[in-house]
Amino acid sequence: MRAMRQKNQVELNLSPGAEGEARSAGAREPEARAAEVCLERPAVAGPSMEDVVESENLKAALAQVKRNKGAAGVDGMTVGELSAHLKEHWPAIRAQLLDGTYKPQPVRRVEIPKASGGLRPLGIPTVLDRLIQQAVMQVLQADWDRTFAETSFGFRPGRSAHRAVERAQAYIAAGHSIVVDSQLQPTSPRNVTP
Repeated sequence: MRAMRQKNQVELNLSPGAEGEARSAGAREPEARAAEVCLERPAVAGPSMEDVVESENLKAALAQVKRNKGAAGVDGMTVGELSAHLKEHWPAIRAQLLDGTYKPQPVRRVEIPKASGGLRPLGIPTVLDRLIQQAVMQVLQADWDRTFAETSFGFRPGRSAHRAVERAQAYIAAGHSIVVDSQLQPTSPRNVTP
């Protein structure tokens, strides 16, 4: 097969005197010369699934799931039963997570009464899926949160609308009088299917 590939390959004339279609180094535009000066940066790898299944991350995720308590999902497993389940099944679950074959279970659908009347639909994941979600969230949040603006308060740990108001009051007290409020909006209509 190697001989066949070699037979079909085109022979290139790479001798020092050979001329191609590209301009010589002296004939390049200033933009091309400037572009050569810039060095490429290697892509920065983000968090990996290995980070998610790391022992300390999982211990913290399990502790958080236990603190949150919550009802059982479609499999009926309670938060109290999760540790024993992990002792028996963790090697297989870990392997599925690392090779990309893990499939979350469907959520259990319930309706809870609203204070204003009516019912609010709620989906309850299994406690195992909540553990995995928590472990993923911890890794992603640690990586992404440091890139957010110090003045960003939405959906971030240790921040809230109350803290945003406190910050605004501090700016006013310091003599700042201009406020810029911005919010990203979708640039195209969304297709929502029930």
